[in-house]
Amino acid sequence: MSSKAALRYAKAVFALGRESQELPALRMELNGLADLLAENPNLRDVLLTPLHPADERKAVLRGLARQASFSSTLQKFAAYLIDRRRLIDLPEIVHEFNRLADENDGLLTAQVRSASPLDEDREQRLQRALSDRTGRRVRLEVELDPSLIGGAIATVGDLVIDGSLRTQLSQLRANLMKGS
Repeated sequence: MSSKAALRYAKAVFALGRESQELPALRMELNGLADLLAENPNLRDVLLTPLHPADERKAVLRGLARQASFSSTLQKFAAYLIDRRRLIDLPEIVHEFNRLADENDGLLTAQVRSASPLDEDREQRLQRALSDRTGRRVRLEVELDPSLIGGAIATVGDLVIDGSLRTQLSQLRANLMKGS
């Protein structure tokens, strides 16, 4: 779950990207910067630690931006995050930005909890069923949850489809108890 601040910053940079018609490129750059910070603890420490003055952190960022050929939009946005001490929220901001970009492209992400790994055929059938149900393209993010015993639970926005064996057993138990 992302913070309200991360969502606010994601919406702002998303609006800038859409306004300048560079959404796909900006998306790649944001993901690239987030990956760089995740993969390089020294870089992360330099850019995120307030012990280093903001001007030094922005100078490091400018050098990084030159090497990675980041756009001026991303450079200004990241510098702004440094000034606001919000660069630490970059992973959440990127997550929200990607969600907004997917939404803009008509793509929904379904969170799927499954008792066992889904083979390609089952994944495609679930994806088609969710697309038919929502009227939009759907991408699946599958997470294993052995506590479900069998089956899966899919969540797309407010829509929850519970096909887990645990739920089916609970419903059967409830029906049997009514009949007693």
